Amino acid sequence: MNIENLKKVDPDVAGLIEKELERQQTTIELIASENFTSEAVMEACGSVLTNKYAEGKPYKRYYNGCDNIDKIEELAQKRACELFHMDHANVQPHSGAQANMAVFMALLKPGDKVLSMDLSNGGHLSHGSPVNFSGMYFDVKSYGVDENGCIDYDDVERMAIEHQPKLIICGASNYSKIIDFKRFREIADKVGAYLLADIAHIAGLVAGGVHPSPAGYAQFVTTTTHKTLRGPRGGIIMCDEKYAKQIDKAVFPGMQGGPLEHIIAGKAVALLEASKPEFKEYAQNIVRNAKALAQGLLDNGMDIVGGMTENHLMTLDLRKTGKTGKDMANVLECVGITANKNTVPNDPQSPFVTSGIRLGAAAVTTRGFDEEAMREVARIIAEAIKNSDNNAALTQLRQDSLKLCKKFPLYAQYSRAGQF
Repeated sequence: MNIENLKKVDPDVAGLIEKELERQQTTIELIASENFTSEAVMEACGSVLTNKYAEGKPYKRYYNGCDNIDKIEELAQKRACELFHMDHANVQPHSGAQANMAVFMALLKPGDKVLSMDLSNGGHLSHGSPVNFSGMYFDVKSYGVDENGCIDYDDVERMAIEHQPKLIICGASNYSKIIDFKRFREIADKVGAYLLADIAHIAGLVAGGVHPSPAGYAQFVTTTTHKTLRGPRGGIIMCDEKYAKQIDKAVFPGMQGGPLEHIIAGKAVALLEASKPEFKEYAQNIVRNAKALAQGLLDNGMDIVGGMTENHLMTLDLRKTGKTGKDMANVLECVGITANKNTVPNDPQSPFVTSGIRLGAAAVTTRGFDEEAMREVARIIAEAIKNSDNNAALTQLRQDSLKLCKKFPLYAQYSRAGQF
């Protein structure tokens, strides 16, 4: 990560970048929607491709000089289709939310009915929250999870029959169980609805073969590229070939203008990396580490929504502790663990306070954390929550987390002298 020119031009920004690198290196990253890209991905994203405007599709641009750009974007499309076994891919969406927006625009008219998971039960903002475009312009009905933190597919079917949605969304922002895409497709077919699988969180697990694929069940698949897929920040839409023109038109000119071709190059690199045997091993390790973290928390007297996780994430349920997600996320940050507050099902707290903390294993697995390390992380979390008012205990736990960071260095070649 060479920022020597940046240091000369703008030392303020350069200094903050160095501080952020140090923060990432010296903290344990458990935010389930974050990961660490390879150096190759970062190099693609910081390349001269940022200079090129390329409205339109490959070989059908509104600007000249796109020969190389076309080939790069075509590579990204091809790799996405091959990796996820889909017919068509549009790699231009700037985010997962915009990928979802494009599907809405392609299929629905304002006021059409949508059935999706409730935000407070693990759904995503762009699946129908009233503060988001999806909830503002469409009639969204929401299903949730049962007392075990699982989707009740019979209840989803009941709601689909009752409300007759035009679109059903499966996939979540905070759901720790395996998603039954086949069952969702059966429900969608029963009411004549389209099925959208938003696999933003589990895309890397699907690519690595440790979670079932929506291919063959969902006509539309959206994902981000920066979570378990370990790529740059951005989105992708995949679909059956018969819907390709509708999707492409919804992305441009319907939803956004010029694509970020430097980020698309980063997506192409990440998709290639995800096709390698090493990535399958990585995906397997994510699941192992998540299970080790969950079991460690349970062994230390903590509660997990739905018990044992089946993927990369889990939600720590703090209700019996009398403490809030907002406060305990801040406590964890004090001991060098980064996580985010999150609602639990039937949460008595507001979404701004919450009774839970979401935890994920993808980023620390990239660093090389193993199951033994995850059990130590679980101990630190539990002890921090139990001793949240004990500064001496928190200071010692910060040293414990720093030891783990030193054992599993991140971007070590970029460390400043004497940091570790």
